[in-house]
Amino acid sequence: MTVSTQGMQVNIGSRALSALVELLSSMRFAISLLTVICIASVIGTVIKQHEPFNNYVNQFGPFWADVFASAHLYSVYSAWWFLLILAFLVTSTSLCIARNTPKIFADFKTFKENVREQSLKAFPNRAEQALNETAEGAANRIGQTLLGAGWKVKLQSRPSAGGTGWMVAAKKGTANKIGYLAAHSAIVLVCIGGLLDGDLMVRGQTWFNGKTPFTGGGLIADVPAQHRLSPSNPTFRGNLLVTEGTTAGTAILAQPEGVLLQDLPFSVELKKFVVEYYETGMPKLFASDIVIHDHETGEAKEARVEVNHPASHRGINIYQSSFDDGGSKVTLQALPLNSPTKPFEVTGTIGSSAPLSNGDEQLTLEFTGLRVINVENFSGTDLGSGTDVRKVDLRTAIESRLGSGHKTVTEKVLRNVGPSITYKLRDGAGQAVEYHNYMLPVEIDGARVYLLGLRETPAEPIRYLRVPADREDSLQDFVRLRAALDDPAMRELAVQRYALSAVEGGRVELADALQGSAARAMALFAGAERIDILGNADLPPQTAKGGLPAVSAFLEANVPAAERERASDVLVRILNGSLFELMQISRERAGLAPLPRDEVTQTFMTNAVLSLSDAFYYPAPMTFQLKDFEHVQASVFQVARAPGQNIVYLGCLLLIVGVFAMLYVRERRVWVWLAPAGEGSSQASMALSSNRKTMEADEEFETLKRQLLKVQA
Repeated sequence: MTVSTQGMQVNIGSRALSALVELLSSMRFAISLLTVICIASVIGTVIKQHEPFNNYVNQFGPFWADVFASAHLYSVYSAWWFLLILAFLVTSTSLCIARNTPKIFADFKTFKENVREQSLKAFPNRAEQALNETAEGAANRIGQTLLGAGWKVKLQSRPSAGGTGWMVAAKKGTANKIGYLAAHSAIVLVCIGGLLDGDLMVRGQTWFNGKTPFTGGGLIADVPAQHRLSPSNPTFRGNLLVTEGTTAGTAILAQPEGVLLQDLPFSVELKKFVVEYYETGMPKLFASDIVIHDHETGEAKEARVEVNHPASHRGINIYQSSFDDGGSKVTLQALPLNSPTKPFEVTGTIGSSAPLSNGDEQLTLEFTGLRVINVENFSGTDLGSGTDVRKVDLRTAIESRLGSGHKTVTEKVLRNVGPSITYKLRDGAGQAVEYHNYMLPVEIDGARVYLLGLRETPAEPIRYLRVPADREDSLQDFVRLRAALDDPAMRELAVQRYALSAVEGGRVELADALQGSAARAMALFAGAERIDILGNADLPPQTAKGGLPAVSAFLEANVPAAERERASDVLVRILNGSLFELMQISRERAGLAPLPRDEVTQTFMTNAVLSLSDAFYYPAPMTFQLKDFEHVQASVFQVARAPGQNIVYLGCLLLIVGVFAMLYVRERRVWVWLAPAGEGSSQASMALSSNRKTMEADEEFETLKRQLLKVQA
């Protein structure tokens, strides 16, 4: 039997219907559908599924984001066209099986013993030999030999030119045909299982049962019934978030237009969440100790859920999917950076928000994330650049394992730098900037600094402002210095002290000149005197807010290029000296002892000058430092009722059996025609066919030739 790519031919009145049946039952149509499904699966793997639409806008742009959304590429596996293709594939493959199964079973029974002698000469493996025995005796001997070797044999006598000839027909390896049926049946079963466990049942309830996705907010208990699915729903797959010490019994099913709520026949209580980390900061193990409370019987069953070790109750599997913050309580301290705001504290929980007032400007503080462990790489990498050692870098991973002659990376030095807080400040127009601040200072380039990170959009990397820590490992000295820089009277006093200390012998004219230069430098640095930045004539002029860019713009506008380097060195020394005096004055006003003139102070002041310069471009009037927190964890479970799971397992088993049968079981057929050739002798013509031309087939033919025809090797 040969497998045809043509479809089923039916004799019905409509020519179009006959053509449709032929197309659906053809193998070429099934292969085409499989190709489309493979391409769709690649798209579903490359494009993250069920992400917020804004993420796709940031990644692809508004136009292509809308185009991809209209094609449902953000939810490929539940898209109507994907489910329709699966349904057509089930139909097409089932028709292929129905068309070929009768032929295969008929082929099991036939030995093709009616083949003609001349046809045997067309086979690649053929032989002829004269035998010193009658045709009937040779037929019986050959048949018994083949039976002993595991062949199925049939003898046929038929007239020939010299009398009665005998045809010996044998076959072996017909299980190869079962492989065809098993493999095609596996495709049908896997597709049926996918349809059952997919989104088809849920979509059916939205189409025919009046259920609609929920797009609002509020408490789960307040969501109306038209957005809820019954506990008897035959198939679903959703997420269940449970905070430590609480109970939840309603799963969330994400839909393209919103969410559906799936009521469960039980509730899950999270007693304890356990997480262990690798030295890289990645989770090594996370598990949940839960109690399942059955709504009908009142039974309470304890269970432990780990990755790849789910719990099951009432036909619903509970998988450990991930973990999240369960509403940790945090206390943040606001420290002024770009406005004379007094420090204050604000408390909240992760996921909540708090209103803030900055004069006429109204802001909203959104508590978005708390991480108690932050493992960073300190082997020459710049932590302030936002490098994340947890990202997958294939090139670095490969090079780190190559020989020393090619190795271009250094060994990682990993260190836990402590907790961090992520929050957003949203203005009245709804625009938000995300901030990421570490609770503790970290040592970078020999100095201990606080890292204040920010980014305007999720697509950008986090940029960090380094603020030096004082001798008490706090930000208080920097905050006092920043506030003093905004005070004209304190700037003037610092300039006077610097001028008097820098001029020896009490030369008043030099002190006055130095005081004027220092006052100009301090005014530029503090942003009290604005100056335009020279640039491209085609671009509108930009004004330096303050800091070192303002000093640089002043030099470019007023000092010839040949003298600019020397003048900048002098002006920076004057600025550093004036800022040091300003630091001492701010400590005096706070009732603190002055800073000693040592290396520690010099390092602090060097970093403070750079941080003060960068702080002018910090987009918020203040920064929020994590002062205290109470960590509350939540476990994210995936709950699934999957009746098609066992069908898929059966399909996978059949696919394995089918592939092995088709690849490793060779179907062979042997024919030996024995024609009388005189008294007590006969002439034998032998041929062997195999469904695959292999060296084993040639060797087997040579062996059979020796055994059956007594041909010497």
